[in-house]
Amino acid sequence: MFITLAIIAAIALYVVFIYNGLVKARQMKEEAWSGIDVQLKRRADLIPNLIETVKGYAAHEKSTFEEVIAMRNRAQAVPAGDVEGRAQAEGLLSQALGKLFALAEAYPDLKANTNFLELQRSLETIEGELQMSRRYYNGAARDLNVKVESFPSNLVASQFGFAKAPYFEIDNPADRAVPTVKF
Repeated sequence: MFITLAIIAAIALYVVFIYNGLVKARQMKEEAWSGIDVQLKRRADLIPNLIETVKGYAAHEKSTFEEVIAMRNRAQAVPAGDVEGRAQAEGLLSQALGKLFALAEAYPDLKANTNFLELQRSLETIEGELQMSRRYYNGAARDLNVKVESFPSNLVASQFGFAKAPYFEIDNPADRAVPTVKF
């Protein structure tokens, strides 16, 4: 009788241990997503200033400005938990920003503008931090996914509704290219 109770207690403790590991992995994934969200917000907040600076030099390039603004608004409209949708929208925004920076090549005065250069440096810094946040998120998602799929934690995960987390990926290879900016 005592041995049976000890075995049941050991199994219960093991289930609790696995459950707590799954909760920790899910929280790490959510915290990592929050880091991406913060960096995306910083980038989105910088875009209007960048547009206004470029507009002063290239006012007739209205379609490029409208495209960047539309892609920014589209990215911000994606629901908070939609990782794949957000990745796709952010990829389109990156393409539009690349066009904006390519446009700047045609305007030497703009390339020399200190405000534009500062905004460009800020955007480069944010892009670097965003890349680190994406890697951290994908690592946290990987850790959660391993726990959700591995035996015996998959038994506990399925019983308590833990699910695999999507990776923050960009589908279109052209979206993966970092816009080159030369001034």
